[in-house]
Amino acid sequence: MTGGSFAAFAGTGSALPERVVPNSYFESLVDTSDEWIRDRTGIGTRRFVAEDENTSDLVVQAARAALESAGMSADQIDVLVVATFTPDRPLPAAAVIAQAKLGISCPAFDVNAACAGFSYATSVGAGLIASGAAERVMVVGADILSRKLDFSDRGTCVLFGDGAGAAMLQVADEPGIMASQLAADGRLAEVLTIPAGGVEHPVTPEAIERADDKLHMTSGREVFKRAVVAMTDACRGLLDKAGVDPADVALLIPHQANARIITAVAERLGFGADRAVMDIESIGNTSAASIPIALDRAWRAGRIEPGELVLMVSFGAGMAWGAHLLRWTAGPPGTAR
Repeated sequence: MTGGSFAAFAGTGSALPERVVPNSYFESLVDTSDEWIRDRTGIGTRRFVAEDENTSDLVVQAARAALESAGMSADQIDVLVVATFTPDRPLPAAAVIAQAKLGISCPAFDVNAACAGFSYATSVGAGLIASGAAERVMVVGADILSRKLDFSDRGTCVLFGDGAGAAMLQVADEPGIMASQLAADGRLAEVLTIPAGGVEHPVTPEAIERADDKLHMTSGREVFKRAVVAMTDACRGLLDKAGVDPADVALLIPHQANARIITAVAERLGFGADRAVMDIESIGNTSAASIPIALDRAWRAGRIEPGELVLMVSFGAGMAWGAHLLRWTAGPPGTAR
């Protein structure tokens, strides 16, 4: 890339629904308890949307927060990229609906890589900037999992929450995104899937009765194992590619899937609790939103300073995963760029 064609983070934002759902909520639905859920996942509460809230609403809230933190206005967005597998409707994209709600006119589209969605969308946004097609790209990860859960399945219903996180990427003379890696293994597509709702298996009364329109995880143990190995290897490969020692990274932000997964990845990479973000206790797994929410909350809490290195890594259905090494360039939230 030539000078002025790098991408950097200008600001971030996040949005969480008002409704707080404690672990006790599930005790009347499945055989579980607060202690069981906390011990196996690290989750204490999560957020669920209200009946009249949709994914595009969360996208707009998170995007506006990111714009405010970057000192920018909505009309400065050149492209809007939304990572989600729970759009408002199959057609059109959630990004298009959110674009209209933001009152702007720009290219807008969705990316679906499930929990790895923000990694994929970030690479798309950075690529648009590198190519000269855009100078500012709003990248948002947003999912409403509460409408895709089978509340009779203890293995999935306690894990997820709703939310959105956003990042404003802008053109820079120096690389803010220093290195990236994306990967996928479609041979594992059936491990974590929603069987019905596409053209292969439309939603029918029979499909609804089987909960085939909801999230299915055939092997939680397989997901755990694959997630730990894939995220660890992706981080190691990325650091080697960039010539960076793990000790020089200020903060590791893994996908907030499960406290045990986060701890295992951090330990394998040599990151102590002070350098690994664990943001799952009050939010749960928010899929494509988990990394940008964790990033935004860490930045606003003062855990990231300009010039520091940040390592983000994700893993999700597909199976798909990705990682990015950032040189943080954003100043305090609200600083004009």
